[in-house]
Amino acid sequence: MTQLSVNVNKIAVLRNSRGGNEPSVEHAARTCIEAGAQGITVHPRPDQRHIRPQDVLELADLCHSKVEYNIEGNPFAPPRGAYPGLLELVRATRPAQVTLVPDGDAQLTSDHGFSLPGDIVKLRPLVTALRTHAGRVSVFVDAGATDLTGLVGIGVARIEIYTGPYAEACVSADCSAALDACVRTARAARAAGLLVNAGHDLNQRNLPQLRAVIPDLAEVSIGHALISEALYTGLTPAVHAYLALLRT
Repeated sequence: MTQLSVNVNKIAVLRNSRGGNEPSVEHAARTCIEAGAQGITVHPRPDQRHIRPQDVLELADLCHSKVEYNIEGNPFAPPRGAYPGLLELVRATRPAQVTLVPDGDAQLTSDHGFSLPGDIVKLRPLVTALRTHAGRVSVFVDAGATDLTGLVGIGVARIEIYTGPYAEACVSADCSAALDACVRTARAARAAGLLVNAGHDLNQRNLPQLRAVIPDLAEVSIGHALISEALYTGLTPAVHAYLALLRT
């Protein structure tokens, strides 16, 4: 069965917009775990726009022995201010999985994978260091990438297919070409001995079709869609609850 790892970054965005501790990232993660999610994902960034280093530490305590903890991040981003760097966060928390993503401050969200095989040489020492403290290493790759054997040689266990273009195609046009790109990458990964994760803009509408063509997906990471869907479905009972209070 494909595992669901819930990305709680958007909870942190809302909390940070007002200051304080509400909504609680830890409470949100606990709720997802109690609902049956098999993992929790965070993506701390040097600019601390959402998940902060302290969140990473607190969620590690919550997740260990309960669900898989997945920390995403750019391994090339140096420490800055209160951000100690990805390696240090992984060393302090020992997550089940660390997912390497080549993002920068200028990106609103992750929007591309590593350049392969070109980035293999740069990734090698970082993967070696991270494997000492994490259960496994996964690498974010573009849909359509097929030259993946070098990842196995440096100790990578999984890839995560960047599904943003697929999700966008599902909204605006025929998504068959974008879906085929995901399939090609999944097949190449399996042939190389890698397990396959997927993530970015997956939702209840486009996920079934992706799983139909890649039935052996190991894990999907879903955050933005899940949080926004929960907002809409939860608004009615919340409004009803406040109306009931005001009627008493």
